[in-house]
Amino acid sequence: MPAALLEAPPVRTQPPLPARPLRRIRLSALDRTVLRTYVLTRAGLLVTAYCVARLFPARPDDKQARPLLSVWQQWDWAHYRTIAEYGYFHGADNTEAFFPGFPLVLRAVHVVVPDWTLAGLLISFVSGGVAMLALARIAGPLVGGRAVLLLLLSPCAVFLAAGYTESLFLALALPAWLAARRGNWALAAALTAAATAVRVSGLFLAAALLVQFLVAHGPGRRWRRLPWLALPAVPALAYTAYLHARTGDWMAWKHAQERGWYRTFHWPWEAWANTWNAASEGTYATGYALLCQAELVAMLLGLGLFAWLLRGRRWAEAAYVALTLWALGTSYWYTSIPRATLLWWPLWAGLAAWTLRSQRATYVCLCVLAPLSTLYAVAFLSGRWAG
Repeated sequence: MPAALLEAPPVRTQPPLPARPLRRIRLSALDRTVLRTYVLTRAGLLVTAYCVARLFPARPDDKQARPLLSVWQQWDWAHYRTIAEYGYFHGADNTEAFFPGFPLVLRAVHVVVPDWTLAGLLISFVSGGVAMLALARIAGPLVGGRAVLLLLLSPCAVFLAAGYTESLFLALALPAWLAARRGNWALAAALTAAATAVRVSGLFLAAALLVQFLVAHGPGRRWRRLPWLALPAVPALAYTAYLHARTGDWMAWKHAQERGWYRTFHWPWEAWANTWNAASEGTYATGYALLCQAELVAMLLGLGLFAWLLRGRRWAEAAYVALTLWALGTSYWYTSIPRATLLWWPLWAGLAAWTLRSQRATYVCLCVLAPLSTLYAVAFLSGRWAG
């Protein structure tokens, strides 16, 4: 036998595989435009806050301006911080009216960011960026950038920057809507459940998802995904059970709303009449009357949006807006409807499409929205009630 056959065959070694580079997050041109708009408008609000801290000192004769962060510590922020720092039932009145989602996130971020106010602003900044990217995708590539611009210039846009719930809610609700449009009902339900932990509006979104599911799917194999849509009710039920365990009242959340914000049930025409009276000159202080006038305008805008969505057979979005209007329009009087417009994504997508079809509409929107946005920002940052 030849000696060569007795030798072990040479071992063939494979060349090492090249290391896979880490995937880079690729931003589209639209994403970059959205983020650029977002950062610039945030910078504008910081300039406004800087000026307000100097134009509206604690006392008219003060020689030192207020700290810049102090102008963001207004109204509901005190409730969120109290809940995050001490929990519910720590001496503050009616804290049960606020869902625990935002305070829980605030407490978590505070571990890294020691200043409570800065932690709240950081939450809104990051979540607001996520929300704007999601809004641009919902509106579509042609109008997405314009929809984001109009929302960021809207009258109550200051609440997207403050340590409030609007940005965090949108950062969960808008991706949930995108997931539902793509048929990913499990993800949509999970994100909506998280949004419900932040605001009761998450239940309205859950109802809209149910309508979207029924419209998008007939009888068939996809019905097995329907149980996912019950998930958003879990945070609300859990919070209700927690309040009942502490207070013995299954309606503790609603009763806190009634005590603190006059949210006792009244028929829509009664709420309109009460708000109209408050908006009339000579009934309340002029500043409060002006804001009541804004509540009436926002209600009319919401009703117009609802009618437009019905006309376009956009049933799910119409259900979301209708539930919001019913909840806010059946109190003693209207409260925070202008703020609620921040959560009506069909409004900003529709306005964006309208302005792209008409240059005159663009000028009208910008010339109306920008001054109102500045007015609301100054009112809020100077400690005046702004809804």
